[in-house]
Amino acid sequence: VKSTFEEDLPKEGFEGAGEYAAATAAAKAEEVARRLEAEGRGGRLVIGADTVVEAPGELDLSEAVLEKPANEEHARRMLLRLSGATHRVHTGVAVVLPGETAARTFHETTRVTFGPLDEGAIAAYVATGDCMDKAGSYGIQGAAGAFVSGIEGCYFNVVGFPMHRFSVELAKLVHEHELLDEAR
Repeated sequence: VKSTFEEDLPKEGFEGAGEYAAATAAAKAEEVARRLEAEGRGGRLVIGADTVVEAPGELDLSEAVLEKPANEEHARRMLLRLSGATHRVHTGVAVVLPGETAARTFHETTRVTFGPLDEGAIAAYVATGDCMDKAGSYGIQGAAGAFVSGIEGCYFNVVGFPMHRFSVELAKLVHEHELLDEAR
């Protein structure tokens, strides 16, 4: 079930980009949980996620957080900011347990380094349209993977969902709340 949350939280007041991504993920998951409950389909496990790219060298969170581009020119400018530099990719994950309305959250961070990008490579990539629905204007799993000269951390986090960390966190929740016993 896709969230209808606008993903427009003000960035001021968050300690960092990871906390911002986790709060956005929580808002998305909580919106879905409330909607399912209102439709008589409550009592389900709801998972939300949000990924943002943190541009290198920015101190102001409102300038540092790169979400989905507004248009092709915006995508081009984002990719120029990432060219030849190391940036961070943060994915916030939220879980709303059956019968609850508040999300439990965590975030994962991966460092990604781009080689130097020339204007032609950026223009060709932007022309594919692949950048338009991705935080930071790139998808590591596609053609933009060629821009990456190094990665430190979870590859799947950069794709948009930190599978290993999620599995660990979900196992903790299942154990703590004896969720499997309730399902029997």
